[in-house]
Amino acid sequence: MFRTARAMGLGCAAVYTSADADEPFVREADRAVRLSTGYLDGEAVVAAARAVGADAVHPGYGFLSENAAFARAVAEAGLAWVGPSPEVIETMGDKPAARAAAAAAGLAVLPSSSDAADPAPTGFPLLVKAAAGGGGKGMRLVAEPADLAPAVAAARREAERAFGDSRVYLERYVARARHVEIQILADAHGNCVQLGERECSIQRRHQKIVEESPSPAVGAGLRARMGEAAVALASSVGYRSAGTVEFLLDADTGQFYFLEVNTRLQVEHPVTEEVTGIDLVREQIRVAAGEPLGFAQGDVAAAGHAIEARLYAEDPAAGFLPAVGTLAAFEPAAEPAVRWDSGVEAGSTVTVDFDPMLAKVIACAPTRSEAAARLALALDRLHIGGVTTNRHYLTEVLRSEAFRAGDTTTDFVERVDLAPHRVMDGAERESAAVAAAMWLAAAARAEAPVLGFMPAGWRLGRLIDERVDLEIGGLRATVSYRPNRDSSFAVSVASGGEDPAGGEAVAEDVAADGSDPVGEGVAEGAAADGSDPAGEGVAVVHRWSRERIEMEWNGRRTGYRVTRAGDEMHLTGPRGTVTVGVVPRFKPLGRVGAVGGGLAAPMPGKVLEVSVEPGQRVEAGRVLMVLEAMKMEHRVHAPADGTVTAVLVAAGDQVATGAELLAFTPDSADGAAENAEGAGASDRGPGGEGSGDG
Repeated sequence: MFRTARAMGLGCAAVYTSADADEPFVREADRAVRLSTGYLDGEAVVAAARAVGADAVHPGYGFLSENAAFARAVAEAGLAWVGPSPEVIETMGDKPAARAAAAAAGLAVLPSSSDAADPAPTGFPLLVKAAAGGGGKGMRLVAEPADLAPAVAAARREAERAFGDSRVYLERYVARARHVEIQILADAHGNCVQLGERECSIQRRHQKIVEESPSPAVGAGLRARMGEAAVALASSVGYRSAGTVEFLLDADTGQFYFLEVNTRLQVEHPVTEEVTGIDLVREQIRVAAGEPLGFAQGDVAAAGHAIEARLYAEDPAAGFLPAVGTLAAFEPAAEPAVRWDSGVEAGSTVTVDFDPMLAKVIACAPTRSEAAARLALALDRLHIGGVTTNRHYLTEVLRSEAFRAGDTTTDFVERVDLAPHRVMDGAERESAAVAAAMWLAAAARAEAPVLGFMPAGWRLGRLIDERVDLEIGGLRATVSYRPNRDSSFAVSVASGGEDPAGGEAVAEDVAADGSDPVGEGVAEGAAADGSDPAGEGVAVVHRWSRERIEMEWNGRRTGYRVTRAGDEMHLTGPRGTVTVGVVPRFKPLGRVGAVGGGLAAPMPGKVLEVSVEPGQRVEAGRVLMVLEAMKMEHRVHAPADGTVTAVLVAAGDQVATGAELLAFTPDSADGAAENAEGAGASDRGPGGEGSGDG
C-alpha cells in the first residue's frame, strides 16, 4: 500500500502497537503513531490520523477493515474512508442480510437456517457460520446431529471474541466444491466492473493458503455468468470501492452459490493485479477521492496465470498449529523473479499476538504450469530459519499431480496426502553436515587472533583430526577432517547413534527444519540399526564468507547461503533450508526432564476454559480444556480412558508450547504409551477450529 500511495505522490502514516513496534512497516512509514490500546480501538486510530494530518484512512485487510462504526467515525472526523459506505459494510457484514440481498438480486444461495437448533432446512453435513464475520472465524463443520450443540457453542464463543457478535446460522455443506471469488471495482458515478475470478479452494481450517487466477475449472461462459452475478449484487446495494463477491462452485453439478461479500481488499488481491495489470490499491484511493473509474468492462483483459502462496509460521505435521519464535534468517532469492509481499525480516519475532502469516509470494507466467514451477522454486530458494513454516508443504502442493491437473476442491488438504516437511536422504544430510563443518572451520580461522592467514586445521606435525559434532533432526553427525597439502580436506562423516539429548537416535528421514515428519522408515543410505555408514571423501572450499560457502564434496559442487544463530546454523541449498545444530563440546551438568504422565500445550496461547477437576474420571476423546492463540481455538482431548490427577492451569492463564496443562493417569498400559507419545492433540482437519483472514 505504501508503494502504490507513494507512486501516486502521497505520503504515508502508520499506526503500530508495542507488539510490532520493530517491524519493517513502522520504519517504512513517513510517520508512525503508537496505539497503546491496540488495533481494535477505532477512536485511537482516528485520533492518530488527525494527529499526523492525514486526509484519508485505508483500513487494510483485517481488524477494523469491515467495521461500519469505524467507517462512520472516519467520515465524521472529516477524513476520506478508502472503502465502501458504512451502510454497505453493515449490510454485507451481516451474513443473513447479505444472503437476503443476494437472493433479491437473483443469485442462488445455499439452503440455510437462522435457528441454530433447527438443521432441517440444511440437513447433514452442515456448516455453523458466524453471522457477523468471515474468514473462517466462528465456523464449524458438523457431520452428525449429536455434534451440533457443542459446535454451535464453540462457534458462538469464537464469534463473540472475533466480532463482538455471537450470532450464528446453519448452512448446507457441499463436500466437493471450489471456492471461487470475483473481484469487483465500483465508483460513485454508477460504474461497476468485474476483474475476473480467483480460485481459493486449497484451504486448512477454512483459511486459504494457495490462490490463483484464472481458475482451472472456470471457462469463458461460467466466468461471464459469475461476473454478471457479482456486478448485479454490487450495483443493487450501491457498492463503491474494491470488493470481492465469493461463491461456492459445486464441482459435481457446476452450479455456483453466493457465499459472502468482503468489503475490503483481499489478501489474495495480487493475483488479480498480476493478470489484469490493474493496481487495486490505486483504484481504491482514486474512488475514495471521488474520481470515476478510468476504464469500462470492455477494457479489462487478463493475460497469463498468477498463483499466490501464503507462507505461514506453522507446523503442517502438527495439524498446521501456529509456531512462534525469532526469524534468524529471512532472505528471498533474487531469482526466479516473483513478488514478495511481506511484513517481516531477519530478526522479526513471531508471537501469539497476530496472525502467523509471514509473507505472500506471487508468481505470474504465461502458463499455469510455469507459474506453479516458478513459485515452488522461489519458495525452495528462500533463506529462512528460526521458525517452523509451511514452506515445504506449499511446494509439495504446487508440484503435486492433483494440483497440476487442476483437481483443487476445498477438501484438497485432507484428500491429497503430501509430505508436511522436506525429507532428506543420506547424501543430502551428509553434504549439509560437511558444509557446516567447513564453514565453522573457516569461521574459526577468520576469528583467530593470531596466524589468521593459516589454513584451517593446519599443523606442523600430524595430530589427531579436527572434529565437530552436529545434529540434524535429532540425528547426530560427527564430522572429522584434516587438511591436505593442496588446500583440500580429507573428511569423514559418521551419522547415527546417540542424539545430543542422550536418547537413542532414530534412523528416520529428517525434515529440513529440524523436525521428523510423521511416518516411519529408515532414511536412504542409513543402516537398519539407526546409524549411517561413515562417509569419507575430499572437500574443497572454493569460496567462503560469513553469509555463504561454496564447497565441493566428492566431486559435487554446492553453494549454501548460511546464517549462524547461536548453536544453530541455517544452510539454504538447492532444495531448501537445512537447520544444523552445533553440539557443545562440553555438556552442561544435569538435565531437566519432562514431567511424565502430563498433557502439554500444543501451542503457545491463552487458556479459555478448563472443563475437568482433579480426581475426575474421563473417557477417551473427552474435551479437557480449550486454548486460543493467533485467532485459533483448540480443544485438548483425553488420549484414553483415565483419571485427571491434577489441573495445573486455570482459565485466563497464558501458556507456552510444551507447558504442562494437567496430569493424567490412563487406565491401561496402552493408554499410558499413547499418553506419552501424543496426548492432548488439538482438533485437526476440516472440522477443526481456527481461522484468519480469508
